[in-house]
Amino acid sequence: MKVLLAGASGVLGQRTAAALRAAGHEVAGLGRGAGMDVRADLLDREGLLRAVEGRGFDAVVHAATALAGKAMARHQDMAGTNRLRTEGTVNLLAAARETGARRFVVESMMFGYGYGDHGGALIGEDDGFGPRGTNVWLERHVGAMRTKEELAFTADGIEGVSLRFGLFYGEGVTDSHLVPLLRGRKLPVVAAKGRALSWVDVADAARAVALAVDAGRAGEAYNVADDAPAGWGEHMGAVARAFGAPEPMTVPLWVLRPAPLAHAIMGTDLRMSNAKARRELGWRPGYGSSLDGVRALAGAGAGAGAGASAGRRVTAA
Repeated sequence: MKVLLAGASGVLGQRTAAALRAAGHEVAGLGRGAGMDVRADLLDREGLLRAVEGRGFDAVVHAATALAGKAMARHQDMAGTNRLRTEGTVNLLAAARETGARRFVVESMMFGYGYGDHGGALIGEDDGFGPRGTNVWLERHVGAMRTKEELAFTADGIEGVSLRFGLFYGEGVTDSHLVPLLRGRKLPVVAAKGRALSWVDVADAARAVALAVDAGRAGEAYNVADDAPAGWGEHMGAVARAFGAPEPMTVPLWVLRPAPLAHAIMGTDLRMSNAKARRELGWRPGYGSSLDGVRALAGAGAGAGAGASAGRRVTAA
């Protein structure tokens, strides 16, 4: 298929372009940068429609965010991404219609299920995505994810598919962003107290996008996360040890209240089931656990012997 990929310059976008091409698709990157095949801003509807005029695509992927370089500490750090998930999706759907695309795959996130304590059970795709909350700031974030999916699923003549990703780690994320923060002791953690989060290697997330373009069912969402949820501190501790950084500082959760978005993330217990993506897309995580994944990324897997290598799974492209 001919695929228009919005957000092609991002960490997920670059790997998604490679995964789509490996699957035999022709990819055109959409973004504001000079290296894009289609140069346009998703928030400029008229400019976007002019940029795609005369072009034809079979599928459109919306993987655009405004998270690059953000500390993800304040609620305001999500403002640009929230707009891309709402206004940007409306505009990109208009571009999809203009180009004749019939399939529309969108990036979403685990926090669309809501921040907070989900009780420790694995959450499936039918477990109440996009709940409305009393916190006005969290509702903006969750509401944007809810709106993005609703727009994709209800668009006339277009098959909408959503991928609900766990927290990203992997090449271009862990090594480029997390490790420098840990080395500078600028990334604290809180005591787990039984809390865990879902994680996914960004390369595995990209493979899921390519599989969804081919095989995702219209109107369906898929959780994309590895098999073993891990606490924020557990994951960051594994990164620090694998890359030789200082152990992250542990602080009480209340200390993060001046950084309310980080407080909400680290105070959440949210574990997703990936059974549907396995069953319907044929997707498998490269590593069952993010702890195995970060050790392998750092080159520590070989030194750990058979136990570390056993965490690696054979995956289909």
